[in-house]
Amino acid sequence: MSEDVGPIDYLALELPAARMEGQGLAALVDLTERGIIRILDLVVATVAEDGGVTAMEITDLDGDGELDLAVFDGVRSGLLDDEDIAQSAGLVEPGSAVALIVYENTWAGPFVTAMRSVGAEVIASGRIPAEDVAAALDALESTEA
Repeated sequence: MSEDVGPIDYLALELPAARMEGQGLAALVDLTERGIIRILDLVVATVAEDGGVTAMEITDLDGDGELDLAVFDGVRSGLLDDEDIAQSAGLVEPGSAVALIVYENTWAGPFVTAMRSVGAEVIASGRIPAEDVAAALDALESTEA
């Protein structure tokens, strides 16, 4: 493989009352601009009170068809499809929204490439839920006190 590619992850975030706040988008833009991640898919789906789902690109924040956030224009990889959006929308309460982000951990690509150049191979990868990490750190801290 000639191109450094890092692990691909996804997040589904419930946005209560379909409210999108600027802090989260600012952090996402910062991570992207610093090259830590590369956004592959970014979609928000609102769930109406009657259960109807409307998906929109995050670049069109107000749903008027105009480009609002140019940095994410054209971020559709094909990894996220309509079924993924529908399943994720089913996880949130009516009147809320779900934001779906598929991203590459670009920081890891050069490391994996360097390791492969000396014969190493990635044989497994995974994700430890943040809640499990926090609980383990809390438990460790309480035993040290």
